[in-house]
Amino acid sequence: MGQSECRSCGVTLERTFVDLGMSPLANSYIKPEQLNYAESFYPLHVYVCEKCLLVQLEQFTTPHDIFSDYAYFSSFSDSWLAHARVYVDMIVDRFKLNRNSRVVEIASNDGYLLQNFVAQGIPALGVEPAANVAEVAKKRGIDTKVAFFGEKTARDLVAEEWGADLVIGNNVLAHVPGLNDFVKGLKVLLKPTGLITMEFPHVLQLMQQNQFDTIYHEHFSYFSFLAVEQVFARHGMKLFDVEELATHGGSLRIYACHDEDRSKPKSLRAKELKSREEGAGFNRLRHYQSFGPQVEATKRRLLSFLISAKEEGKHVVGYGAPAKGNTLLNYCGIRTDLIDYTVDRSPHKQGHFLPGVRIPIYEPERVRQTRPDYLLILPWNLREEVMQQMSYIREWGGRFVVPIPEVQVYS
Repeated sequence: MGQSECRSCGVTLERTFVDLGMSPLANSYIKPEQLNYAESFYPLHVYVCEKCLLVQLEQFTTPHDIFSDYAYFSSFSDSWLAHARVYVDMIVDRFKLNRNSRVVEIASNDGYLLQNFVAQGIPALGVEPAANVAEVAKKRGIDTKVAFFGEKTARDLVAEEWGADLVIGNNVLAHVPGLNDFVKGLKVLLKPTGLITMEFPHVLQLMQQNQFDTIYHEHFSYFSFLAVEQVFARHGMKLFDVEELATHGGSLRIYACHDEDRSKPKSLRAKELKSREEGAGFNRLRHYQSFGPQVEATKRRLLSFLISAKEEGKHVVGYGAPAKGNTLLNYCGIRTDLIDYTVDRSPHKQGHFLPGVRIPIYEPERVRQTRPDYLLILPWNLREEVMQQMSYIREWGGRFVVPIPEVQVYS
């Protein structure tokens, strides 16, 4: 598509952050009848803007192609449901939300989070582009609008009296190709003294913990606090607080409000994180360009482990079919020659094959039936949950393997 411009500030993108080669769309799971069809592969070449230092992918497909019929349902992760419950209790208490408040969640998925507001009698609306996922939320009694969010959708919602006291976006900001239109929409939707919370993986953790597999075509942007602060400032909003979370291997939850809102002073946490990012080099281009060699070394180590296991006659299977796993397996060229199959709790993925590498996906019970030597945990951010669920593999001497940040084997 030629040289692209930074989706935040418009500067031409020329500097490489990391190049992961060609990869299929991470959530384009293959049905059995599609096995003999060709797949589309797109570059996973990530750039860093030399002006605003936003790390980003070029856009090769439309959000409609990715999200209109979506295979990810939030409610299949127990730890993510617990995370949502804790957030709702905290935010209701801290900002005194009540029956007169209006809460809007963007990319509300299957209602996993909003159900907690509904249970407390607080009016809540979901905005979800995937009709199949939104249908699940509606069946739970959660008012859900099927739409992509941006300035136009925000104006429609305000006209329908859904101007918001709280706007929530968990793992959506990074998924937006039209970043400026999206943030303009937040500005339009937000009441004068309202607040926005957004959660997304932290590029500081991505680099320090070697989480290159969190890069895939749905994730268009990879934010530091320094970079995201500039995005919001460009649209008349300020970040007044931030939390560092353990979710997705290390995320930020930013708190934003209108520039004119004097009721929300900047927190010590926000000042401290900004200072720490600057100290770690996230305000300098050179720092970002050190990532590529580190990723290549991890690929070699994972392949060495799998090849050695195979040569010793061991069987390795995967746990999970997450998008991050598809990046990891495609970048490393790992197919059924090294991993027999993978399993996933979601019935929406069972019976399908992983994109690109064509590894079959079964129900978790398959592991008990085949008694593999190693279980490679692809959603490594949920490793504690998975190791607890699958602890029975120890009965036959099975061991767990976690690929990121380094290959680690657990008995």
